[in-house]
Amino acid sequence: MGAGDDCCRVETPAVATTTYRRALTAALVINAVMFVVEMAAGLWGKSAALQADAVDFLGDSATYAITLLVLGMSVRWRAGSAILKGLSMGGFGLWVIGVSVYHLLKGSLPSAAIMGSTGLLALVANLAAAAILYRHRFGDSNMRSVWLCTRNDAIANIAVIAAASGVWASATGWPDLAVGAVIAALTLSSAVAVLRQASGELRAAAG
Repeated sequence: MGAGDDCCRVETPAVATTTYRRALTAALVINAVMFVVEMAAGLWGKSAALQADAVDFLGDSATYAITLLVLGMSVRWRAGSAILKGLSMGGFGLWVIGVSVYHLLKGSLPSAAIMGSTGLLALVANLAAAAILYRHRFGDSNMRSVWLCTRNDAIANIAVIAAASGVWASATGWPDLAVGAVIAALTLSSAVAVLRQASGELRAAAG
């Protein structure tokens, strides 16, 4: 990390502004609605990638809700909530791996049309959430976890759309399973990053 990289800059509880609360609330609503839409589409279309992305929407909804609760609290409280969210992100990553293995063993063939259309809708929703939260992407581990969740979703949506094209072209479920694995890896990587930063903040607060 270079000297000019301020992605891990720690800000004071002053970040608990009305603007940030409104941004989080809007992102929470977007993610909660998309969880319902995408999970239904994933189950209907037999897509591991859509189900994985839907669970990510659910995880993000929980992340935004927890962040709203601890805004303005001490660094220790905010770092503690970030650890909880990091563990949750890791859990979701492991769940995605389980779903992918299930579909692999079952030999499911997902619907490319459902995957593509739902993935595009999810991408639009996540880009809207990302635009709302972009100005708040820097700060402590709590704020960092919020931005990582939003960024990961947008990347995952692009991957789902690509997987839909792969399923259509190959008439196999392998592209869907591959994207499920990528989403899992991205989620687990972000979980580790958040846990490391939050742990450092807790040690600094204790010292």
